[in-house]
Amino acid sequence: MSKKILEIQNIKREFVMGTETVRALKGISFTVMEGEFVTIMGSSGSGKTTLLNLLGCLDKPTDGNYLLDEVNVVNLSRNELAKVRNTKIGFVFQSYNLLARTSALENVELPLFYNPTISAHDRKERAMRSLEAVKLGNRFDHMPNQLSGGQQQRVAIARALVNDPVMILADEATGNLDTRTSYEIMAMIQELNEQGKTIVFVTHEPDIAAFSSRTIILKDGKIVKDSINENKRSAKAMLEALPVSDDY
Repeated sequence: MSKKILEIQNIKREFVMGTETVRALKGISFTVMEGEFVTIMGSSGSGKTTLLNLLGCLDKPTDGNYLLDEVNVVNLSRNELAKVRNTKIGFVFQSYNLLARTSALENVELPLFYNPTISAHDRKERAMRSLEAVKLGNRFDHMPNQLSGGQQQRVAIARALVNDPVMILADEATGNLDTRTSYEIMAMIQELNEQGKTIVFVTHEPDIAAFSSRTIILKDGKIVKDSINENKRSAKAMLEALPVSDDY
């Protein structure tokens, strides 16, 4: 794990609200290496959402530098940022963000439509492989309303993987799921991490953070703790330990 995927250097983000200046991030610095699985935690108002928007290249800092895959994105234009988002980052959201009248396969293909170098045939092939990787090879033609919440989130993960990004950025990706389905999703994310994917997972749940290898905690716009999880839990083991109910 020698390559730096993320390098945050003294990032500050301020918002002017009328006559007030809100300092959402007050000079934070950290690095994420290739193949790491990092969770970012913090309560409401900690700066977690602001940091997420910056990491996802949806916003720019007021001051400081952000290097993603060795490129300082602070200096990029709007179009260049859009290209970085599409090719370097795979997003997974709490609310799945799937197109309702579009099949699982077409939802996964979507990021590839913005890459003119990929043919329609290759686009479909890559989307199929991505769905197979999340164990939905038998759901290509299903619409979101024909899928469970956990299956919809797996489609979202497949969509995040389809461009082979340098980082998967997840925002409360288990927030809408029950315990069993949350463990299923986390087991899949741990498996992707074991295959070498770099994961940055934003959550407010300590039990979800325990599945990562490292946790960064924000409070009042500053990092108050950045620690290795010595007792990282296995989501697969937790899933197997759950009692089997009549519903399953």
